[in-house]
Amino acid sequence: MWRPSSPMQASGASAMDEQRIWLLSGTGEGPPLAAELLRRGWQLRVSVVSSTAARAYPAHPALELQVGALGDEAAVQNAFAQWPCRWVVDAAHPFARSIHPAVAKACKALSQPLLRLQRPMFNSPGATVLERLEDLADQPLERDSLLLALGARELAAALSFSRAREHAVRLLPSASALGQALQLGLPAERIACLRPHTSSSLEGSVEAGLCRRWSITAVLARQSGGPPEQQWHRICQTMGLKLLLLARPESRDPHGLEIEPLLARLGWPP
Repeated sequence: MWRPSSPMQASGASAMDEQRIWLLSGTGEGPPLAAELLRRGWQLRVSVVSSTAARAYPAHPALELQVGALGDEAAVQNAFAQWPCRWVVDAAHPFARSIHPAVAKACKALSQPLLRLQRPMFNSPGATVLERLEDLADQPLERDSLLLALGARELAAALSFSRAREHAVRLLPSASALGQALQLGLPAERIACLRPHTSSSLEGSVEAGLCRRWSITAVLARQSGGPPEQQWHRICQTMGLKLLLLARPESRDPHGLEIEPLLARLGWPP
């Protein structure tokens, strides 16, 4: 089993191993991070959950895409052991609660150098942060039209806790997500299946257009720290909408670095 003694020198690891990075990510920071690492000359393996997410990564001779969940801690450890590398970079979504501890434990067992992308915590003036989704029940939204931008997994719970007079939903484009929304009784004309679009102006924002079309007065999103959250701040502040944020799971990961320090730590392949 491969057990590197330090990030700089892996005992028994080949020169090729020292030029490889395994990146776990999605479609937010993942594609630009991968592009920069490839530009620097790293051999890259990227793990994504779905084939839809894989399409966000353009083909490159030094890029290998692995599609599908990595599994539990034992499966993750076995996968890492079979593809030794200089770094594992955990840039998965902060709300992907199961993968982060599995990756951390697997890397510790293998003495595998690990870095985790820490998304920034935005200042949220005017936003209401919900520590738990259940806290949505305490929000006086009886007169509001609420846009749910949480994803399909938490849609049923959000609808059960919400006191809003009407709802709309923005989901990722998948047949299962659409089917779930329809089964929960949401009208088809108030469901949008699309990937988050970030735009520097509201004129080019699909999300802002949906808010206008559906007469939205409140938005529930996740405190993800990524570009989608940043855009919801802009939209709600500009359009005068209420913004509710589901609090990010607490992380005390000592390996966490924001994007620029992360890239500085990774550097270039030897």
